[in-house]
Amino acid sequence: MSKIIDLIKAKEEGSKPFISIEFFPPRTADGVKNLYARMDRMKESINPLFSDVTWGAGGSTAELTLDIAEQLSTTGHVANMHMTCTNLEKGGDPKAAVRGALETAKKNGINNIVALRGDPAAGQEEWKAADGGFTCALDLVEYMTENFGSEFGISVAGYPEGHPNAISEVEDPSSMSEAEKARSSMEGGKVYTCRDADYKKEMDYLKKKIDAGADFIITQMFFDTKVFGTFVKDCKTWGINCPVVPGLMCINAYAGFVKMTGFCKTRVPAELRAKMDSIKDDPDAVKAFGIEFGIQMCQDLTEIGVEVLHFYTLNLEKTTYGILKGLGYEVKGSAWARVGDQVKTANGVGVVKSIESDGSASIEFEGETPTATFKKEEYSKVF
Repeated sequence: MSKIIDLIKAKEEGSKPFISIEFFPPRTADGVKNLYARMDRMKESINPLFSDVTWGAGGSTAELTLDIAEQLSTTGHVANMHMTCTNLEKGGDPKAAVRGALETAKKNGINNIVALRGDPAAGQEEWKAADGGFTCALDLVEYMTENFGSEFGISVAGYPEGHPNAISEVEDPSSMSEAEKARSSMEGGKVYTCRDADYKKEMDYLKKKIDAGADFIITQMFFDTKVFGTFVKDCKTWGINCPVVPGLMCINAYAGFVKMTGFCKTRVPAELRAKMDSIKDDPDAVKAFGIEFGIQMCQDLTEIGVEVLHFYTLNLEKTTYGILKGLGYEVKGSAWARVGDQVKTANGVGVVKSIESDGSASIEFEGETPTATFKKEEYSKVF
């Protein structure tokens, strides 16, 4: 069972960054079935270094998260399971529940954990610790290292723009320092930022998590690579020398973009906001731009020297594949193509009319040979 930090350290100097991906637990049985198929396709297509699965707010998906992480592990993924401080069950001892979940994970071949405080449970505006439970992610990291030694690889969250709870409204924007301006965002005509004093507290806390036994950092979503670059430099200043993995939110739809950036108080550069607003009524244009913007971000991050590009897939494939192809990564196979998609073949570009269970497809072309069948490795999707 591989620890992710060991896999990252094995990266050859000068090689492209590794790729990793994240999923979330679906709400329905059909959704889970579709996710498992997608997980298989993405393993075959891009062979990620590791694959995350999130833990629902308030511990709401604990059991399903464990099931999905086990499925990842048994199908060849290196599973990196999120775990929060939230109680796993109503009543009882919350720490015992966490220990039980860790024991289950270990038994099922899952030995990489993302240690998080977690979001508030549904219906709660503020996060509250369970009676007798952990109060923060640092508690969870310390508990894991004290009770399991080095059995688990541990990653923790980092916030280049400051944790959402540490971001506050700025009454007088002219009072902001240059660093505060760089981290600032605007929502509903109001300016928000993580003040320098609060940012220092965030970095001090992050250092404690690493010192307590965490191996590397996965960041909150961001859209300004300059802010990420500053965060990496700040980590060095604080004596945090572990890998910093950028968390990349794939832009798939305008509504989702607005919802997530508002929820996380994410900085949206003016040019990006203007572009998204200009195409918000054209879903295809948004998807195409999401790929284009993602490629540019990844190129910038590669220049910074990141070891891994971590994609928040939103349980979708197209944008992630499009970005990777645009970066020159090999996307193997074409089982992820759908009926109606344009695909490239030895006969030219055609449209998929039907797909068999083995991935072979009937593809329609213009010209003298209107339809032909190709094996799944003989065609690739056109973005």
